[in-house]
Amino acid sequence: MNIDLTGKRAIVCGASKGIGRAAAVELALLGASVILIARTEATLQEAMAKLDTAKGQKHDYIALDFIDVDDVDAAIKAYLAKEPAVHILVNNAGGPPPGPALSASVNDFAAVFAQHLMVSHLLVQAVVPGMKAAGYGRIINVISTSVKQPIKGLGVSNTIRGAVASWSKTLSAELAPFGITVNNVLPGATDTGRMQEIIAGKVKKTGKPEAEVMADEIATIPAGRFANPAELGAAIAFLASPAAAYINGINLPVDGGRTASL
Repeated sequence: MNIDLTGKRAIVCGASKGIGRAAAVELALLGASVILIARTEATLQEAMAKLDTAKGQKHDYIALDFIDVDDVDAAIKAYLAKEPAVHILVNNAGGPPPGPALSASVNDFAAVFAQHLMVSHLLVQAVVPGMKAAGYGRIINVISTSVKQPIKGLGVSNTIRGAVASWSKTLSAELAPFGITVNNVLPGATDTGRMQEIIAGKVKKTGKPEAEVMADEIATIPAGRFANPAELGAAIAFLASPAAAYINGINLPVDGGRTASL
């Protein structure tokens, strides 16, 4: 099975921690040169220093805040004007604050739509010309199992994640003739800062001890545990590989079997 990414260049968003950082590590282990994107320069430098370089990779980073769409657009275009060849794009952004859909403001939806869909779209538009020229492209969007089964208490997230999934499926058909695949990885409960935030919110809402809230969460997972971010990173890296060339337009849950739908 060919999973070698030697000579390939990848952009990984949200790469300073959690699933994004795990994906960057796995891509580098397969030989890719990785461009890390996140808000904080210090954590980006720390993450980049730990990436594998055994195959002669040259890693880099761009400090960007996805809150300002225009800034992201300008920064990516400026970077790619110097380094145009990108073969892999991992779109990954932090989850919106929890809460019911009904109490969310219009601005809450608009802000998350910009950070998750508009920024991802700008990044795709920026990298696709290079992917077409190379005849190789992998676009992988890290979304949520909520696109298959909405998660209670995550109203804004459920809504926007669904929009991203539909956008991705549409792109998968448009880009397939050029050797470019577009797929979504759907994390379940994963041991990240996001999961800690969700647990803290439930502790506050229910008054239950943290250990009890965690036990309740784990009880819904057939595998009986939270995912390790590295397990998500491995799924992302596989979809980025030559071996996954005929996998296109899918939603891949990595959730220990928790999602009830097919």
